[in-house]
Amino acid sequence: MIERYSLPEIAEIFSDRSKFARYLEIELLATEAQAKLGVVPQPDAQTCRAKAPLVDDTFVRNVAERELVTDHDVAAFVDVVQAAIGMPAGAWIHHGLTSTDVVDTAWCWMLKDGAELILGAMNELIAKLQELAQLHRDTVMIGRTHGIHAEPTTFGAKVALWALQVDRDRSRMRAAREAIAVCKLSGAVGTYSNISPDVEAHVAKSLGLVAVPATQVVARDRHAEFLWACASLGSTIEAIAVELRHLQRTEVSEVREGFKAGQKGSSAMPHKRNPISAETLTGLSRVLRSNLQTGLQNVALWHERDISHSSAERIVLPDSAMLAYYVTKRLTRVLENLEVDTQRMLDNLSSSFGVVFSQPVLLALVDSGLSRDDAYRIVQEDAASAWSQRQQLRTVLENDTRVTLSSKQLDDAFDLRRSLVHTSKTLDAAARIAHS
Repeated sequence: MIERYSLPEIAEIFSDRSKFARYLEIELLATEAQAKLGVVPQPDAQTCRAKAPLVDDTFVRNVAERELVTDHDVAAFVDVVQAAIGMPAGAWIHHGLTSTDVVDTAWCWMLKDGAELILGAMNELIAKLQELAQLHRDTVMIGRTHGIHAEPTTFGAKVALWALQVDRDRSRMRAAREAIAVCKLSGAVGTYSNISPDVEAHVAKSLGLVAVPATQVVARDRHAEFLWACASLGSTIEAIAVELRHLQRTEVSEVREGFKAGQKGSSAMPHKRNPISAETLTGLSRVLRSNLQTGLQNVALWHERDISHSSAERIVLPDSAMLAYYVTKRLTRVLENLEVDTQRMLDNLSSSFGVVFSQPVLLALVDSGLSRDDAYRIVQEDAASAWSQRQQLRTVLENDTRVTLSSKQLDDAFDLRRSLVHTSKTLDAAARIAHS
């Protein structure tokens, strides 16, 4: 992932230093487990742990240099580790293992840790959405369908629905974390032909992972599930971002992204104040969905394994984890600084001459004895007249001899409070979301 969208705490999880440190810990745990079984001499296992190299930038460079010879990254890693420990103890490193035992277990360990960070960021986002929803519980605005004024709603209800959707994504991420938090050290085709299942069990327990049956590789539906959770989260964040972009349009101008001192919206037009964060979030969501396609294609491998998945995973797995974390943190920051123009929301609601109350008028006419179609046609015609004549719909209705509704009935139909009385159902549902 490019540095622009990499936050250091999650980028470190997928760094070469972190990867090789995990490889080393897996190798050492496996050696110690085999010592308990009597396969490896106990003193040699202790020496491996005591003389294990520090995984730093120098170590990473040494592995890269050795790979120029071996043309195999794990073999290069093992050679460097064995050389650092020395013989004869170092010879027991990687005993009975195949490369993917180490690589797949490390991937699952890294993705589990990445999921933990993403879930923490999601908790913060949900809390911010809950706070914003309650703050604007009674902030009235127009609801839009197809981009057209529909009926009144509240900004709080809109935000509460976002919170509920992110909560569903959090459930998906939790499930993906459980699916990916696995371990396999079962050898070349998964049959434990040269290593005891007890070794796998020891490593899994030590790392907080679950040992699972496998071929040479952990089944890639697990990785695809993780990528799906990231893509789903990204799509939810995009849905929020697109709404914020629409609401920030000049013609709407109901919300605005925060704008810090010294910030420039355009290099050419000083007046510009663009929804840059929301647009960035929209674009990055596309990357998350694209990565999911690669993950799904990686599920079907030849026989007990091939490496067609490997090159792609080096890109899409860390990138998706880092992007999912980044977009969640950035949206939280957007919402923390969001400017909500409550007066503009009221002005926009009023700008369509009351036609947004057409449905309660329709229902009142039906209740008065008209057929639904006759009532619909009357209200449709009067709403069109109100718009074209720039008159309030209620005035047009009062002047229409076909409309026999009383003032009380019209008052009820145009009562904003009646339209919004049940929005508390959505807001209360969002308020009940657990914080973690």
